[in-house]
Amino acid sequence: VQLQASGGGLVHAGGSLRLSCVISGRTFSRFVVGWFRQAPGKEREFVAAMRWSAGTWYSDSVKGRFTISRDNAKNTVYLQMNMLKPEDAAVYYCAADSRLINTSVREPRQYDYWGQGTLVTVSS
Repeated sequence: VQLQASGGGLVHAGGSLRLSCVISGRTFSRFVVGWFRQAPGKEREFVAAMRWSAGTWYSDSVKGRFTISRDNAKNTVYLQMNMLKPEDAAVYYCAADSRLINTSVREPRQYDYWGQGTLVTVSS
């Protein structure tokens, strides 16, 4: 399984970006795809996740501003980020796993497959 993240860039506070994560290789209906971010000097933190069949999860810090979605035909998961804040700036990673239970989707160490990061910069 390979993941390719893209869509990062520079945006002003209050602006929007849409990140994409293209997944190739095997996919399963029980696949969970997550977005995580890591700012300089900080640990990698959970942003959002979705199970390919059903179910979405968000961190409290992005709930109501970010939306995770998928395009089955393109094997792509998106992270629509609206009302961006300077504190959202980070390298964003997508990750996937086929064995996660719902209670583990927020834990980065539970994911087996990772894409490269894409940098999001938010100017104030």
